[in-house]
Amino acid sequence: MKKKYLYPIIILALIGLSILAYNMKNNKEEIPYPAFLKLAEEGEVVEVNLSDSPQFKAELKDGRTIYTDNPRTEDFKKELLLYGINVKEEGIGINELVIFLVLVSGLVYLLFHFKSNMGKEAEREMSNLSQIEDLDYKPNITFDHVAGNQEAKEALMEMVDFIQNPDIYNKYGARLPRGVLLYGPPGTGKTLLAKALAGEAGVPIYPVSGSDFVQIYAGLGASRIRSLFKKAKEAGKSVIFIDEIDALGKKRKGSQATGSEEGDRTLNALLAEMSGFKENEGIIVIAATNRIDVLDEALLRPGRFDRQIEVQLPDIKAREQILRLHAKNKPVSQEVDFRKLAEETVYFSGAQLENLLNEAAMIAVKEKEQLITEEHINKAYLKVLVGDEKKDRSSLTHKDREITAYHEAGHALVAKLVSQDIRVTKVSIIPSTKGMGGFSLNISPNSMYKSKKDIINDIKIALGGRAAEELVFGEDHITTGASSDLQKATEMVLSLIGIYGMDKESGLLNYKVLLSMDAKLDNITERAREILDKMYDETKNILLASREKLDVLAKALLDKEVLEEIEIDKLVSQ
Repeated sequence: MKKKYLYPIIILALIGLSILAYNMKNNKEEIPYPAFLKLAEEGEVVEVNLSDSPQFKAELKDGRTIYTDNPRTEDFKKELLLYGINVKEEGIGINELVIFLVLVSGLVYLLFHFKSNMGKEAEREMSNLSQIEDLDYKPNITFDHVAGNQEAKEALMEMVDFIQNPDIYNKYGARLPRGVLLYGPPGTGKTLLAKALAGEAGVPIYPVSGSDFVQIYAGLGASRIRSLFKKAKEAGKSVIFIDEIDALGKKRKGSQATGSEEGDRTLNALLAEMSGFKENEGIIVIAATNRIDVLDEALLRPGRFDRQIEVQLPDIKAREQILRLHAKNKPVSQEVDFRKLAEETVYFSGAQLENLLNEAAMIAVKEKEQLITEEHINKAYLKVLVGDEKKDRSSLTHKDREITAYHEAGHALVAKLVSQDIRVTKVSIIPSTKGMGGFSLNISPNSMYKSKKDIINDIKIALGGRAAEELVFGEDHITTGASSDLQKATEMVLSLIGIYGMDKESGLLNYKVLLSMDAKLDNITERAREILDKMYDETKNILLASREKLDVLAKALLDKEVLEEIEIDKLVSQ
């Protein structure tokens, strides 16, 4: 019998025995102890089996077997003998003994089997170290395949020359950087840049993930690190790429004695291997992370990751380049305006832009169209942001639609009134599969920085939905629809006073530093509440002064359900 079938059989046997024991217990006839004494006095009890169990068994004259509570008193046997009852003393019952032995045997077997399997698993993990040699390959992509990230590409182009011509730098006494750390938001192309570097230099790349080295078996993570670097050295000029390095390179626990922990052991091995490179071997370690703030300082010092390159979200020009790059292998209509699409995809990463065009392609396939049109891209854009429209809206009452209309009209109207630069491109009261009752799509002007005024305007826009509900329906009839808006507003106001230092009363303190020092933040919390309350009152006053426009927008939404930018601008201007 194969071992993989043995586990289910043992488990089923244990469950069956437990059920059998339970049924045996439930099927036996039990009587109260006073009733037993009465039967004993009347001479109806023939024999009693005493044990240390909570209950004992008694045989009656009529052939019945009964069970009752065991008093466990010293004179109990004597009392039974005085009644002329035959008393038998026994240990654990045969049924209980069998069940007990089977359960213990099963547990012991499973314990030893798991222990044996853990040893075999460790052996398998050790044998898997040899698989690292199969990781290397030469990418067929170069920096020409990477759109945007111009600054990061230029910084990495220097590494290409370092790898290809290390002897030249030897003459000048220049040391080849041992490591490059790429950091930035998810989806910005850090992995793609590492592959492009290796492809541009024409050397093999060894791509691994930080989680590959996080092992439960002592020493395996460190062994994998040493094996990886050994293979790279044997290959000569090459690139080692460690994605999600924060999984193994987190800050160590200060002065606490944690050096024996597996995570620290693995990190120490990485640090030792990076320090052990010979000068100018032509091997570069590239790491990527979304959380540079959690990395151990030893990783970031010179001689380890000498270069730290931020890979930012693409600007409008980079977004247009990325969109055009991903559209090359797709039948996209010439009428699609990539510049306009780049303007509307503020804060989109490269991965999100690729996903946007992929969703548009799938919509075009579904509709059996020959080309991907702007309409398909618009549908994909809304699907990515808010999800698919709910087809069945029969459960929505008129009151629900009215509340949603005023809520979204409040967002849109505040956006148009507080800033002439903010575009409101679409407002909808159609519920989506992501749980949204509707949405107002606002696009801020493309800028490198956000001013204090911009942040204040964004907070007021976020509060516009709740303010409209209270203004129209009254304070007692505000709804839960503003929960995500309040979360955004709170995050923005905390950033305003606690990160950017834009509040005079709170000063220039950074609350993240205070948090790391376990300092009290009561004053920042109180100040944030004061600012939010003040901005909420200002938002209500803005809507109150433009109540007619709010009613017009809400009525138009109730009639059409969706308003485009041209319609919104026309209604607000009236």
